[in-house]
Amino acid sequence: MKAKITIFIILFSLLSTFVYSQSKKNQETINEVLKTGTIEEQFNTLIDKSNDFQEYKNLKHYNLNRFRKNFKDSLKATKLKFEKAHSKIATQKETISSLQNQITDLNKKIDAISVDKDTIDFLGMRLTKASYNTILWSLILSFLATTLFFLFRFKSSNAITREAKKSLAEIEEEFETHRKKALEREQVLRRQLQDEINKQRNV
Repeated sequence: MKAKITIFIILFSLLSTFVYSQSKKNQETINEVLKTGTIEEQFNTLIDKSNDFQEYKNLKHYNLNRFRKNFKDSLKATKLKFEKAHSKIATQKETISSLQNQITDLNKKIDAISVDKDTIDFLGMRLTKASYNTILWSLILSFLATTLFFLFRFKSSNAITREAKKSLAEIEEEFETHRKKALEREQVLRRQLQDEINKQRNV
C-alpha cells in the first residue's frame, strides 16, 4: 500500500513538474511573442499556448492585459501612420495643384512667346510672319517691276532721243547744204541780173 502511495506521489510530482515546466516554457514563449511579435502572432500565440479547460481557453490576466496594451499601441501607431499618410497626401495634392497651376502659367507664357515669335508689327498692324513675308516680297517685286518698267522706258526714250538728235543733225546738215546751194543760186542770179542790167545799159 505504501508503495502505491509512493509511486502515486512520484508520478504526481513528475506530472506537476512537467506541467509547471511546460507552463513556464509556454509563458516564456508568450512573453517573447508579446515583446516582438505582430498583433496576429500575439493573438495566435495566446490562444495556442494557453491552458485548455474543456472547450474553453484559460488566459492569464497579465498576458491578456499586455496583449490589450500592445493592441492599443499598435492601433495608435497605425492611426498615427494613417494621419501622417493623410497629411502627406494632402501636402502632395497641394504641391500637385501648385505645379499644375505653374504648368498652366508656363503654357500661357509659351503660347504668348510663340505668338510674339510668329508675328511682326508692320505699319502699326500685327501680322504673321507668313503675311509679312508675302507683303514684303510683293513690295520688292512691285518695286523691281516698276524699276524695270522705267528703265525700259528710259532706254526707249533715250533711243528715241538719239534718233531724233540724229535726224535733227541730218536735217540741219541738209538745210545747211540747201542754204549754201540757195546762196550760190542767188549769187549766180544776181550776177546774171547784173550782167543783164549792164547789157541793157550798153545798148
